[in-house]
Amino acid sequence: MEQLTVDLGARSYPILIENGLIRGIGEHVAPLLKRPRTMIVTDAHVADHYLVPLGTSLAMANISFSSFVLEPGEATKSWAGLARLTEWLIGEGIERSDHVIALGGGVIGDLVGFACSIVKRGCHFIQVPTTLLAQVDSSVGGKTAINVAAGKNMIGAFHQPALVVIDPATLDTLPRRDLAAGYAEVVKYGLIDDAEFFAWCETHGAALLAGDSAARAHAIAHSVTAKARIVAADERETQDIRALLNLGHSFGHALEAETGYSDRLLHGEAVAAGMALAHRFSAAQGLCSRSDAERVAAHLAAVGLPHDLASAGVGADGATLAGHMAHDKKVRGGKLPLIVTRGIGQSFVTDEFGLDAVAAFLDGERVR
Repeated sequence: MEQLTVDLGARSYPILIENGLIRGIGEHVAPLLKRPRTMIVTDAHVADHYLVPLGTSLAMANISFSSFVLEPGEATKSWAGLARLTEWLIGEGIERSDHVIALGGGVIGDLVGFACSIVKRGCHFIQVPTTLLAQVDSSVGGKTAINVAAGKNMIGAFHQPALVVIDPATLDTLPRRDLAAGYAEVVKYGLIDDAEFFAWCETHGAALLAGDSAARAHAIAHSVTAKARIVAADERETQDIRALLNLGHSFGHALEAETGYSDRLLHGEAVAAGMALAHRFSAAQGLCSRSDAERVAAHLAAVGLPHDLASAGVGADGATLAGHMAHDKKVRGGKLPLIVTRGIGQSFVTDEFGLDAVAAFLDGERVR
């Protein structure tokens, strides 16, 4: 078993990575509990595969539990979903010292984390991510949120988990589309500040998506190590260090908003297109070479991910998409900090470019 640590002083927590770990989770959860009881929150798809083995492991460790199964999909990460979950937790008699297990992808992790940040002014939670996107990104770092009409993740809190348990074997039951969407977040770590890792992705990405367990293990461990390092350096995104993790997200969230946060465009697919757009925008501004921008797009296209507006299925004009970006929660003083790049592995944050420049760029992208 590989063990990593998110170093946040007294709030540090371990990340455990091992195939089959869900079936042995009880021994890792038991030492955290003040009383031998926990609550599991998951969705219907994940419950079919992993609720029984996880529950069995808890029972073997003499931990009692109750479970709450939500509907799959981004729509669950809403005011209504939050209300249902918090009412259930209170009805179950949750105490502030209790730990809630979030078993699922990014939607479940974000929703459970936010609920645990506010119920009784804060209780604990454990992340058990079952998608590649959640394993390499959203389960680590303590960002929790729900979506509202104005935008994605607009209502939320920083609330760190007590433990992250990653079982790469859960990826075997993941649909290929969801696996590819999560792979976009793997590629992101290479594009931020690790050109060598991006080159590794170009060589091994297809094998990872085809089921190569060694490639998956390497990608997960490398990505989580990078995420833990960045979170430890800038937990609450106050120094523009953690902001780099949003590479592609400002463009991507606009695409998600335009497609109604629906299955028309998964979050990871939107991030993939957003990263390609960020690189082409950077090239258009003379910051990086066009060859680097096209190299990024070519790799994303090669693994079947959206890499421009057309492949993302978005035909809105630049002003409309820039309008979505104006609601971005990272806006400061009326300006949107964008993550742009000087080349592969050389991303940085700037507020030099206004939304009018972004809108003009996106209009040009519509006729590519």
